Amino acid sequence: MSEELAELKASHERLRLLYEVASVIHSTLDPQEALQLIVREAVNLMRASSGSVALVNPTTNRLEILAAQGLPENAAELKLRVGEGITGSVARTGKATRVGDVTQDARYVRLREGVRSELAVPLEVQGELRGVLNVDSDRPEAFSAADEALLEGLAAQAARVIQNTWRYEQLRLKARWFESLASVSRTINSTLNLDEALTVITREACGLMRARVGSLMLLDDSREWLDVRASFGAGEAYLRKPRLSVEDSLIGGVVRRKKPAQVENVQTSSRYQNVELAQREGLVSLLSVPLVFSGKAVGALNVYTAQPYAFSDEEVRILTAFAELSAIAIERARLHERVMDVEELLRQNEKLSALGLLAAEVAHEIRNPLTVMKMLYHSLDLKFPPGDPRIEDARVMEEKIQQLNTIVERILDFARTAEPNLAPVGLNGLIAELRLLVRHKLSHQGIAFVQELQPDLPQVLGDATQLEQAFLNVTLNAAEAMPGGGTLTVRSYAVHSAESGTETAQVAVEFEDTGAGMTEEQQRRAFSSLLTTTKAKGTGLGLAIVGRIVEAHRGTVKIVSGRHGGTRIVVMLPAQ
Repeated sequence: MSEELAELKASHERLRLLYEVASVIHSTLDPQEALQLIVREAVNLMRASSGSVALVNPTTNRLEILAAQGLPENAAELKLRVGEGITGSVARTGKATRVGDVTQDARYVRLREGVRSELAVPLEVQGELRGVLNVDSDRPEAFSAADEALLEGLAAQAARVIQNTWRYEQLRLKARWFESLASVSRTINSTLNLDEALTVITREACGLMRARVGSLMLLDDSREWLDVRASFGAGEAYLRKPRLSVEDSLIGGVVRRKKPAQVENVQTSSRYQNVELAQREGLVSLLSVPLVFSGKAVGALNVYTAQPYAFSDEEVRILTAFAELSAIAIERARLHERVMDVEELLRQNEKLSALGLLAAEVAHEIRNPLTVMKMLYHSLDLKFPPGDPRIEDARVMEEKIQQLNTIVERILDFARTAEPNLAPVGLNGLIAELRLLVRHKLSHQGIAFVQELQPDLPQVLGDATQLEQAFLNVTLNAAEAMPGGGTLTVRSYAVHSAESGTETAQVAVEFEDTGAGMTEEQQRRAFSSLLTTTKAKGTGLGLAIVGRIVEAHRGTVKIVSGRHGGTRIVVMLPAQ
C-alpha cells in the first residue's frame, strides 16, 4: 500500500512539474525562443548539466542543434547523420535512449568534456519524427526510468509547442508574402519602361524568397533561346554565360512545360548546364518558375540560394503568383512601348498627310500667279525679225512657263485628297475603336476618356478610315491641350431640323476637353490655311486635316472655346 502511495505521489509530482513546464514553454510564439525555453526547462527538470534540441533538416537530412544550454558555442556547427551518435540513433529508431556511462558507448559523440551520462527522447510532430531532445549530466547513471518518462512527457509538450510556433511562423510568413506581393504589384506596375520593370521584378523576387541571386530570362523572337534580360546579385561570369536553348536546358523545360522546377544543389546536378559556373558563383539551390501571360510562356524567373534549401510548396506557389504578376507587368511595358511606336507612326502619318495638303496649297498659290504670267506672255504677242537673238529667249521663256505649269499640275494631282469612299458608317463604333487606340496615351497623361453616346444613333454615309483619322486628330489635339491631365468627353447625338419645309437629320460628334482653351484668333485660323498656323507646338496641321475631311463629307465643324474654359469641337455630318 505504501509503495502504491509513493508511486501515486511521484506521478502527481511529475504531472505538476509538467504543468509548470508547459505553462512556461507555451508562453511564446517565436520558434527560436520556444526551442530555447524547452531546453532550459528540460535541463532544470532533469537536474542535468547541459541539454540541446536537434531537429532534422529536410534538405540535408542531417540533425542540426537549434537550441542548447551548457554546450560550447560551436555546438551548433555539428551536423549528425540520422543514425550517427546517440542522438542520431534515437532519430532513426524513434525510441528514447538512456545511457548511464557514455564513455562505454561507442555511439557517443563528444561535444564537451566531463559528460558521463545522457538521456535522449524523440520529438514527434503530428506522428512524424522531427528531432531529438537531449540532456547530459556529469554524474554517471544520473537519469532514472522515471526521468525518462518525465522527459518523454516534456517532449510531447514540446512537440505541440514546436508545431504551434511553426504554424504561427508559417502564417506570419504568408502574411509577409502577401504584403510583399501587394507592395511588389504596385512597384512593378508603376513603371512603363521594360528594362526598369525587369530589374524591379528580379530584385523583388530575391527579397521575397530571401535568395542570394536572381535572374529573369525572356524568349527571343524565334522562341528557341532564352536570354538573361535582368539579374540581381549575379557576378560577371553569370551575366556572360551563353544563352540557353529552350529544348535542351533545365530552365527551357520550365518554359516549355509552363511548370516550376527546383534543384536542391545545382553544383552537383546533372540536369543543370552550368555546374562550374554555379561553383564559382556560389549558387546552390534553384527555384525556377515560368512567366506566363494569356496562357503563353514568355520566359522564366529564377532564384538561387547560397545554402542547400528545399523550397516548400507554399514558397513555390508564392513565387509562381509573383511571376504571373510580373508577366502582366512585362506585357504592359511591352504594350506601352508598342503604343508609343504606333503613336509616333500616327504622328508621322499625320505629318505626311499634312505635307501633301501643304504641297497642294503651295502649288495652288504658285499656279495662280503663273497663270497670270502665262496669259500676259501670250498677250504680248512677241514677234522679232528673223535672226534676232530674242526669238530664242522668247521660246525658252514660253517653254519654262509651260514646264512650271506642268510641275504644279503634277503636285496637285499627287497631293489631291482622295474622294471619300462612301458607305454606311456607325459613328459610335468609330468612337469605341478610337478609345482603344488612344487609351494608353491618355492614361499615361492622366486624361480620363468619358463617353456619352446616343444608343440609337443614325448612321452616316462616309469613309470610315477618313472619319477615324479626323476623330483621331481632334483627340490628339485635345491631349496636347491637357499636358497635366484632365478629362476628354466625347458625345454623339442626332440633330433634327426643318429646312424649306423638309425634315433633315444630322449626326453630331462633340469633343470637349478641360485644357487651356483657344483664343479667338486660334479658333478663326484652326481649319484654314496650312500656311498660317498659330499653334505654339506641333505641326499645327491636325485640325486643318479635320476641316478638309469633314468638308469632303458635306459636313461642318466648329469650335466653341473660352480662354480659360476648355475647348469643345463639334463635327456635324448628314445622316444616311
